Amino acid sequence: MARWEPNTRERLVRAAVELFAEQGYEATTVNEIAERAGGLTKTTFFRHFTDKREVLFAGQEIHNRIMSEAIAEAPEPATPLEMVGLALDELASSFTEDRRDIGRRLRTVIASSAELRERSASKRAALSEATAQALRTRGVPELVADLAAELGARAFYGAFDRWTSSADPRTLVEYAHEVFGELKTAMSSLK
Repeated sequence: MARWEPNTRERLVRAAVELFAEQGYEATTVNEIAERAGGLTKTTFFRHFTDKREVLFAGQEIHNRIMSEAIAEAPEPATPLEMVGLALDELASSFTEDRRDIGRRLRTVIASSAELRERSASKRAALSEATAQALRTRGVPELVADLAAELGARAFYGAFDRWTSSADPRTLVEYAHEVFGELKTAMSSLK
């Protein structure tokens, strides 16, 4: 694969996940990732990512934007949970079937490193905060926005875990509906 070929960012992500799965996160260098991605250079890697941890969380800012935009575009009479449900649909539908295997490997790599688990928790919190901010912008009171956003983040990550752990052919959208429904039922039983 030549250096000029398209999808450099995606190639770097796939190369990193493969190498981290094969030899471990700590043992893998940026140079090895760049080389595996098709003879790229370390400089090219750093044009796309600030560090080797960040390559595993590529696209997180896009996820935040998808959730925020979907909430902003939700119909006016929608409740906070309905807005979050619509946003979850948008986010989950952006994950095509070819992402399932890389997601499976990604989960394994993250689970193997305290540093990566910490970064993952930070990214999850950022998704929840972006969602809550979008809800607040729509006039949802802060506490309600925070709770609805946290429920949405839990639903997304729970669905992602199920989707990447299963051979079931259901889509991530279907898993998101399932998990979000379970969480809403659990919340209603707290009355």
